[in-house]
Amino acid sequence: MNGVTSPPRVALIGANGHGRSHRRVIAPLHAAGRLRLVALVDVRPVEDDPVAPVPPGVGVFTDHRAMLAATRPEVVVICTPPHTHLTIARDALATGADLLLEKPPVLSLAEHEELTWALAAAGRVAQVGFQSLGSAALTALTDALAAGRLGTVTGISTVAAWQRPDDYYARSPWAGRRSLNGQPVLDGALVNPLAHAVMQCLAIAEALGGATPRPVTIEVERYRVRPIEVEDTAVLRVLFRAGPPVLVAVTLAAEEFVAGEVVVAGTAGQAVLEYPTDQLRLPGDVVTRRVPGRQGLLENLLAHRVDPSRVPLIAPLARTAPFTTLLDALRAAPEPRLLDGDLVTTVGDGGQRIRHLRGVVDVLRRAAERGALPSELAVPWAAASYRAELAG
Repeated sequence: MNGVTSPPRVALIGANGHGRSHRRVIAPLHAAGRLRLVALVDVRPVEDDPVAPVPPGVGVFTDHRAMLAATRPEVVVICTPPHTHLTIARDALATGADLLLEKPPVLSLAEHEELTWALAAAGRVAQVGFQSLGSAALTALTDALAAGRLGTVTGISTVAAWQRPDDYYARSPWAGRRSLNGQPVLDGALVNPLAHAVMQCLAIAEALGGATPRPVTIEVERYRVRPIEVEDTAVLRVLFRAGPPVLVAVTLAAEEFVAGEVVVAGTAGQAVLEYPTDQLRLPGDVVTRRVPGRQGLLENLLAHRVDPSRVPLIAPLARTAPFTTLLDALRAAPEPRLLDGDLVTTVGDGGQRIRHLRGVVDVLRRAAERGALPSELAVPWAAASYRAELAG
């Protein structure tokens, strides 16, 4: 024995769309010999990507089960519609693979428990695609909290204001849907594109409490500016068994862009983390600074496979349980309120048309600053909130 081992065999299921970002992560690791890409799977022909061309010898499949049988990968990256995750994950685990599973990992607590059991039974692990958890800026913030630089934390909030054109909701049959063919989909702002904002807040709550936070109550108001089944604008307040509340204020119908700001308020000052760009300002800082360094989720998973005792996973399935708890509670929320007429303006044509909700960023910022819902701020278009008590 010379101690030399072959690089792990890796397959990507869902190679188009967002899957191309995974291909761009895999490509340099394959070129460096740190992994061996053996297969790509997609129901449509695999799109060309000049940054991540398909290496010679890589199998291309339209059926994930055929791929698993033919290539027997050791790591499977799953980047498919959320309502397909559990089935594909079970199939991959049955062949002995570890998983990198896009967020949201599953769509209910029952599915979360089933996947947890399947991982334990197979003796495998799953990393979930909350890549912002690998940010050195987040670590710098949680270190500052542990050092007491903010004093006693009184609240955690986030504001993210993005824009999505009509084409975004035409990208697939499940886009903007609450369910499809009887299966939950929940493709709303809170669960899919702006899920990272929610998860960053939960990670901070985790750091404050030293354990996985346990939500006990949610209050949410959900809105939409187009005929979809889910929210494109939402304000969510989460109360925990212990620790400060979280207020999430997000939209995909913004007049102005806010990348995603997480604000932690304390008795000795506040910290602001722009999570997509790793920009951080702590109490006493004159300017916001970028904190470089992100641990890639796939690289972390590969390192964990080599030395699990010394290299913990950044985003193991268990860490995402509070997120799934919130998602599960949202399933019973009423249909989002449709906002139209003079409240909404449009820009662009065809598939690139964007709908803006007038003044929404101001509403979201006020909500985050006060820890309040739009209905509590006397916003004219606000609807009554939905409240759910959780098992927490």
